[in-house]
Amino acid sequence: MTLPELAQKLKALGYPVTYSHFKSAQEPPFICYLVVDGDTFSADNKVLSKISYVDIELYVNIKDLAAEKKIEDMLNENELPWSYDELFIRDEGVFKCTYSITLIN
Repeated sequence: MTLPELAQKLKALGYPVTYSHFKSAQEPPFICYLVVDGDTFSADNKVLSKISYVDIELYVNIKDLAAEKKIEDMLNENELPWSYDELFIRDEGVFKCTYSITLIN
């Protein structure tokens, strides 16, 4: 899956979605996604595949199991293994639920 394809799948979930950050304040729930690292697989002096490590961040005011399930179902349906982390951002009063995935193309 490519990054633009991932963006389309995230937008289909029905939440505001952007790469990295919104230009103006958003009311949760919303999703940001960001390439946090990358790599390549090479052989014979050629890059054969590009690897992108992507974080998908769901921001919510209160724990939202339904929103999390939508993301998890989309990732599972597209056979994208994921890991999960959650953090409460006290200054903003929101939970940040992060799904870390790897895209290879």
